[in-house]
Amino acid sequence: MRILICNWKDLAHPAAGGAEVYSHQCARRWVRWGHQVTQVSASVPGRPPFELHDGVRLIRQGGRLGVYQAVRRYLGASAGRFDVVVDAVNTRPFFAHHHVGDTPVVALIHQTAQEVWAHETPAPVALVGRYLLEPRWLPAYADVPVMTVSPSSLESLARFGLTRLHLVPEGVEVPAFARPPKADVPTVVFCGRMVSMKRPGDAVEAFRLARARLGPGARLQLVGTGPLLRQLQAEASDGVEVLGWLSEADKFAVLAGAHALVATSVREGWGLVVSEAAAVGTPAIAYDVPGLRDSVRAGGGVLVPERPVALAEALVRWVPQFRAQPPAPLPHGGAEDWDTVAEAVLAVLEQHARPRTVRRAA
Repeated sequence: MRILICNWKDLAHPAAGGAEVYSHQCARRWVRWGHQVTQVSASVPGRPPFELHDGVRLIRQGGRLGVYQAVRRYLGASAGRFDVVVDAVNTRPFFAHHHVGDTPVVALIHQTAQEVWAHETPAPVALVGRYLLEPRWLPAYADVPVMTVSPSSLESLARFGLTRLHLVPEGVEVPAFARPPKADVPTVVFCGRMVSMKRPGDAVEAFRLARARLGPGARLQLVGTGPLLRQLQAEASDGVEVLGWLSEADKFAVLAGAHALVATSVREGWGLVVSEAAAVGTPAIAYDVPGLRDSVRAGGGVLVPERPVALAEALVRWVPQFRAQPPAPLPHGGAEDWDTVAEAVLAVLEQHARPRTVRRAA
């Protein structure tokens, strides 16, 4: 098939995250299986407007906001050139089905925004986004086949009136790394973008409340970068280690050496880091919110109410148990390998693509 992906970021973008990993892990496999894949995304400083990455043809046009107009122009000029379009929706949709003629479109929506608006935008924008824009944007996909990665997201999308929903798996790949033994002191790790919707401050507060009862030398390691990093570094209290950005190998080594991961997002599509941690034998203690409740249950972790006090009590209860009897690594952390994910997503695309062009790769 000739597949076009519309996603406002590619892996080279400084704000790329799990959704971009998902798209690329699928796309590179589709190329390997004989399909042609093009992705249109926003421009990236220092990167060319056209690039071939793992066989995927990348086209970069427009900035954070201009990419939407650039993609619409590209779609209008591409009618008939592709067999199926993947409209990767990250809060603001591309509405690809309105701009690409009769070419079939399948949307990929990892999560709805809802509570995220209040954490990532100023108050007036947050109110407009949550109560006006998103309730207008998402129902426009009522007649479009939509893929999503968790039962939580599927339920949220259904509440917006979407009915042609497909549940596809999340994927995890553990790189080769020097696996350390578990830390010899009680160790908790927070890993993710240091942004408001991830609520790293809640993780810090919960650890502060629990530290004295966790035992001598207890520590919280913060892994990741983002706009809140400097504030977290400046305010770090005893036992809090702000590690910042780490390579994939180093990140997995930190995850493997900890006794528990804490996850405090307001909402996730799945919560990829939960599966990554479980895959190296580190269970999560996380807020019971959409997305996280799916990955944490699949990874054998613990869910708690959205309060630092509740998280602190769970740390005091569960970290000693995880130290005494560390859980065995769970294959793919309750998710799937990327070949399985790519096959599942491709099967949905084949179902909706132009019938005359579909060819299943050997």
